[in-house]
Amino acid sequence: MPIRVLVADDDPMVVTGLKYLLESDQEIEVVGTAGDGEEAIAQVRSQSVDVVLMDLGMPGVDGIAATRRIDQRPDAPYVIALTTWDVDDAVMSALEAGASGFLLKTSAPDEIIGAIKSVMAGDAVLSPRSTRRLLDQIARDPAVEQRRAAEVAVARLTAREREVAAAVAQGMTNAAIGAQLYLAEATIKSHVATIQSKLGVANRVGIAVLAERAGLLRPA
Repeated sequence: MPIRVLVADDDPMVVTGLKYLLESDQEIEVVGTAGDGEEAIAQVRSQSVDVVLMDLGMPGVDGIAATRRIDQRPDAPYVIALTTWDVDDAVMSALEAGASGFLLKTSAPDEIIGAIKSVMAGDAVLSPRSTRRLLDQIARDPAVEQRRAAEVAVARLTAREREVAAAVAQGMTNAAIGAQLYLAEATIKSHVATIQSKLGVANRVGIAVLAERAGLLRPA
């Protein structure tokens, strides 16, 4: 069964371009398009959608608010934020609202298609470069309470789970983590699911944020 994608952007040229690009891949089906957040929410309600490519700067209900409302659904699709700029406040807000990652609108076609397939496989949607920028921004946040809460949450993880969490925060895929730790990819996938449950986060971005705040990426 193909991956069902909804494209939400208020620029008709962007929508047309993305639709043409995605439909060139036999594993992807564009099931709808939306010009604003309210329309995107309505489409998710009315049909089965696996992944939403969500522009953040749409009029009316913007992409951040739409992501938050979509993420509250029990059968919520993955949301990948589309942005003109690399990590900024809008991207951070979208990730906090439940987006599984983000893509620059200038991303190469194979990056966009690869991101959709990766998120469906439970893998990273952020490139290592973008992940590092995201975590650098979090590291500059002086909120002491958030750091303490992250440390308490991460303390629930086993030593192996902390290793996996740190690797996820570096933007590594399950396959790459497995190769590094000499474990099967299926084992890593199981670890990631357990880590998400223990930390109370919805996706790999949540793991990355807590790992940074708790200091897992700092030299011992």
